Amino acid sequence: MRELVIISGKGGTGKTSIVGSLAALGKSKVVVDCDVDASDLHLLLNNNVREIHDFIVSCKASINRQRCSDCGLCADYCRFDAIKYEQGEYRIDQFACEGCGVCRYFCPEYAIAYEPVKSGEWFISHTDHGPLVHARLGIAESNSGRLVSLLRQKAREIADKNEYDLVLIDGPPGIGCPVIASITGASYVLIVTEPSQSAFHDLNRLLELIEHFKINCGVVINKSDINLTLTDHIKKDVQARGIRVVAEISFDPMMTEAQINSQTLIEYTVNDSTRKIEQIWKTIYNEMQSSPGFQQNSKKEIL
Repeated sequence: MRELVIISGKGGTGKTSIVGSLAALGKSKVVVDCDVDASDLHLLLNNNVREIHDFIVSCKASINRQRCSDCGLCADYCRFDAIKYEQGEYRIDQFACEGCGVCRYFCPEYAIAYEPVKSGEWFISHTDHGPLVHARLGIAESNSGRLVSLLRQKAREIADKNEYDLVLIDGPPGIGCPVIASITGASYVLIVTEPSQSAFHDLNRLLELIEHFKINCGVVINKSDINLTLTDHIKKDVQARGIRVVAEISFDPMMTEAQINSQTLIEYTVNDSTRKIEQIWKTIYNEMQSSPGFQQNSKKEIL
């Protein structure tokens, strides 16, 4: 069983449209949406939620008024400024509390309770293209990296149970903790970028991250015809690193139309873009086939 992760340094590059199309092409697989702060892949795959689970990994403080003497030590030690003296008593702002537990440690009256809180939900859905594992992190909640790791673990369990060959992951944007949690230990990382200065900057940061983890990867340049000079510059820069440019896809308004109609591009139309995406899928398959450990584990045809 292998894990293919598709990421992009910034939003708007067309990453999720390409993930959706790859989901429609692959057969023996589980799909995971690891963009837990703004998941939207389920809208494209027409999901039907089968399981809902709470995501609980942190605690927050609250004050027992019957014990509290209003000494103010908790507010003095709170580095997040989450404890205020209001209307004659100390109160904890639950949105500002980071759950560090310092107030509880220093409270002389043992008046601080420290209880687990729900930070979000994660789901297992049925789609026409196989199981989908996805999540919704609460507003201003942290621990997105831990939620991403949880989603990957659940997807692996589903894949093992059903003898699926592949876990297909729609990764989060950026290069922070959620992205690291998405790509660590992956079989292959596909980066979707576009010819703009901001995307080029983010692409270089992603390539440095992937080189650090020594993961096999390739690059797709979407909307390649909107700036041919920069597209050529990106190609030369990527190839100079010894990384394959898997495909160039011209700007295609059909990608947006397909999203509006809640369909993947592969389902919505047949054009040059869909042929390029099919070629991307075959190329990645060959790349993973040549990687160590693939041949002895592969028992089913992905396409």
